[in-house]
Amino acid sequence: GSMDGASKFVRGDAIAGILILFVNMIGGLAIGMLQHDLPFATAANNYVLLAIGDGLVAQVPALVISVAAGLIVSRVGDEDIGRQIAGQLFTIPRALGLTGAVLGVLGAIPGMPHLPFLALAALCGWGAWALSRAAAERAAQGDAPAAKAVAPNGEASWEDVTPVDVLGLEVGYRLVALVDKDRGGDLLGRIKGVRKKFAGEVGFLPPPVHIRDNLELHPSAYRILLKGVVVGEGQAFAGMFMAINPGHIKVPLVGTATTDPAFGLAATWIEARTRDQAQAAGFTVVDAATVLATHLNHVMQSHASDLFGRSELQELLDHTRRYAPALVEDTVPKQVPLPLLQKVLRNLLDET
Repeated sequence: GSMDGASKFVRGDAIAGILILFVNMIGGLAIGMLQHDLPFATAANNYVLLAIGDGLVAQVPALVISVAAGLIVSRVGDEDIGRQIAGQLFTIPRALGLTGAVLGVLGAIPGMPHLPFLALAALCGWGAWALSRAAAERAAQGDAPAAKAVAPNGEASWEDVTPVDVLGLEVGYRLVALVDKDRGGDLLGRIKGVRKKFAGEVGFLPPPVHIRDNLELHPSAYRILLKGVVVGEGQAFAGMFMAINPGHIKVPLVGTATTDPAFGLAATWIEARTRDQAQAAGFTVVDAATVLATHLNHVMQSHASDLFGRSELQELLDHTRRYAPALVEDTVPKQVPLPLLQKVLRNLLDET
């Protein structure tokens, strides 16, 4: 993770620190033997220890600063950096084990404070052992249930593939009342009427509309989907009415200004008590279910060719075969293959 990038920053300081340490050791030995006439052993005992101590005092803060800078600069995740460091240090047994070994080596150096380093080394060693044991216990407890859970469903099947609805309507939770018959909702009846009207005007029966609630939507929002793609969306308010301005009315209405989602006309969501006033002024007043049904009808008319699939073509041929069987048998597929016929009919739908 971040430690991989941090190593690039630490490496340069570590090499420079080692070189400075060797320079101090060689310089100290030279000063002790040449200027103070000390024997090699005495000079080494004095100046080498001083050089090592000076190196530790200088390198430990530099190491901490370099690691911190590397972690910050090379950080790419959104997780809190403190949690990342704690997770890398205190959830991996090997990290604690190596830390304890380094502390133990430092504690064994002559002249160093033995008790603090050795105590910390023992604490890190115990932490590494406890983490390793806990990981082994979790692995032993989790293997059997996981194997039992995976065994029945080990192989993928077509049952795992969720089919995409050709035509769908998703509503926010405040619009669920429009679908619930027990609460006076008549949206289902309106949609049946829209499909019947579409079949009479266009010439084929459209696929059914699958309605579901979607908690991710705004409570009063809805959207129309065609093969999983949003082709229309808007807002509706259950219990209120949309007053649509035909374009020439200047009378102001008290309510929420909006736009008719089907035809783009200026409109206003009004309370039920002002419905008669709006109608008297010349506004076209419709309820929320009618707004959704009209928008759905407009979308279906605009995407009629996309709704005309192979199953709709086959149903159309079966229906035609009832009163003109000879025409269907002589034409399809002897004269016109099904894919070509579907393409021709789709082009005709696009032109209308």
